[in-house]
Amino acid sequence: MDVDTAAYSNVRRFLNDGARPPTDAVRVEEMINYFDYGYARPQDRSTPFSSYVALAPSPWSGQRQILHVGIQGFDVPKGEQPPLNLVFLIDTSGSMSSDDRLPLAQKSLSLLIDQLRPQDRVAMVAYAGSAGAVLAPTDGRQKLKMRCALNALHSGGSTAGGQGLSLAYALAKENFDPKAVNRVILVTDGDFNVGVADPSKLKDFVAEKRKDGIYLSVYGYGRGNYNDTMMQALAQNGNGTAAYVDSLREARKLFRTDFTKSLFPIADDVKIQIEFNPAQVSEYRLIGYETRMLNREDFNNDQVDAGEVGAGASVTALYEITPAGAPPSADPLRYGGKAPPPSPSGELAYLKIRYKLPGQATSKLIERPITRADLKPSLAAAPEPTRWAVAVAAFGQKLKQDPRVSADFGWNDIVALAQASRGEDPFGERAEFVQLVRAAAEARAPSD
Repeated sequence: MDVDTAAYSNVRRFLNDGARPPTDAVRVEEMINYFDYGYARPQDRSTPFSSYVALAPSPWSGQRQILHVGIQGFDVPKGEQPPLNLVFLIDTSGSMSSDDRLPLAQKSLSLLIDQLRPQDRVAMVAYAGSAGAVLAPTDGRQKLKMRCALNALHSGGSTAGGQGLSLAYALAKENFDPKAVNRVILVTDGDFNVGVADPSKLKDFVAEKRKDGIYLSVYGYGRGNYNDTMMQALAQNGNGTAAYVDSLREARKLFRTDFTKSLFPIADDVKIQIEFNPAQVSEYRLIGYETRMLNREDFNNDQVDAGEVGAGASVTALYEITPAGAPPSADPLRYGGKAPPPSPSGELAYLKIRYKLPGQATSKLIERPITRADLKPSLAAAPEPTRWAVAVAAFGQKLKQDPRVSADFGWNDIVALAQASRGEDPFGERAEFVQLVRAAAEARAPSD
């Protein structure tokens, strides 16, 4: 269960520059999860997730259907949020000199400082050719002191990112508070070129450090040499999230509007598993999530790391399914075909959510069936959240040049679907999406 959104803002940056993004930069699940779908929130912290399910015909693939699964997390009341023990790890290398890098990162972190309470603490580490602490742990009453340390930073030199990570984790561990949220917040373009710079080695490093109970949030900046692969490797293995900041507007969304979703965890190692009824569904594919797949046997293994989810966060997944009796995408198997086992009438699939409450080693389970009652006769009859999610999924797949999306379903069809399902849009994010689809239709092809 993953809540990263970095790909959406990175794709937006490419399109605003007049080019379609490289297909590898498009992670469809991160684009879908950029938006708020207004799922009903659970009322009890002890059962921190509620589920939303809807099923409707696919707009791009004949006789197939789209299954929309939404998982909504419990939102911790402000008075019950634990203290924060944060270490800002700031890349001040020469590659961070442009306005969309270190200056934007400083403005972003200043927005976060605005949210701090007296019980919260912040330390700062900066790194270029070497790494050093620039602010000792300081409580939330001393915001001016934090801003002075932040604004005194200047870019220059090479990038010893590995050394910076090591120092930040050491500082977080030295000041570790078992009753607080202990987290390293990394802001960088990911261009590590001194010391340990191999993504696989850094991935192993942060994976080892998460055992100390220290989370990691990764915020990417800049263009040109922005290292998206590095950002994902660090976030996925450091019990954290990744986001890409392309503007001050995006910084406000991440560090103000979505502040609690990224900083206050409500559950660890959250996994979702759906079992499809072969009597009702002959084929299925999960749209996106290629880098987040777990082996089937890992679902019940509490030793296997999975997604960490913050207060009030939600996760959305779409499956494209082929109902039994519809033409399949591949020839039927000559050998190994078996009659489907008996199953409850009308049950299409079964949803399981496995999670651990923070600090606990044993997981808990939430279950629910998915039935024909969840099926709508047309996409137009589906709830607004489903229609919007399908529009975003179509956009991401078109950008990836996915052959499973019919060529007859074009950019104008996506615009029409999105326009009909915009609903309330208080921050203009959905209106912006429609403009991005139009921009994609006219943009030049990706360079690689």
